[in-house]
Amino acid sequence: MKKQYKITITKADRPYELWKVELKDHNSNINCVYEKTHKKAMQYALYWIEKAEERQHAKEVMNNAIMEAIALDRIAGITTSTSDSLD
Repeated sequence: MKKQYKITITKADRPYELWKVELKDHNSNINCVYEKTHKKAMQYALYWIEKAEERQHAKEVMNNAIMEAIALDRIAGITTSTSDSLD
């Protein structure tokens, strides 16, 4: 899979001097933060890119845990067709 990132850094339309950092990666993870300086905005974007694979791995682990919990609930008979009992 080709690693692609969309990074948009713009001066925020706010009364404070902030920079808006909008990010999207090849795993469809998105994020938006505000930083006080352009340099910090760039540093955050680089940090976010470096953590892309770690973030995706954590997401996959969480999804697998949820699927296993649902399967255990079905085995235990505590689910219905309209509820997964995760509330």
